[in-house]
Amino acid sequence: MAIRAIIPEEARASAEQLKLSPAILSGNHVFLSGVTGSDARGGMAEDPEAQFRNAFDKIGGVLGKAGLTFAAVVEMTNHHVGLPDHFDVFNKVRLDYVKAPYPAGPPSEVAGLRRDGALVEIRVIAAFDPGN
Repeated sequence: MAIRAIIPEEARASAEQLKLSPAILSGNHVFLSGVTGSDARGGMAEDPEAQFRNAFDKIGGVLGKAGLTFAAVVEMTNHHVGLPDHFDVFNKVRLDYVKAPYPAGPPSEVAGLRRDGALVEIRVIAAFDPGN
């Protein structure tokens, strides 16, 4: 089975620097690398809601490059620093992007993430024709 990297133009520089594909298309699934809530300039907002929206917007950009929307997301893994402190805000933002049937996958608490100041890293798996 052939695989193909999905690299939106706005992610090209970091993908080349990290030697990491933002997403891989394999069969009927798209596997997205984890994203944090840094903004377009690479800065990390102190506001949790701003971080979460940045992360979901980046995911939406990668999905769009693959010709998909959040409706195609079948699994969402999210790792949080300080989960009890901001889960309600995260969940509110998440529900602005995903609708029923909701993706599988619970949140988890971690001690830290690669990016200083990051509160969350979100990884998703999306499927073409998820209803079939």
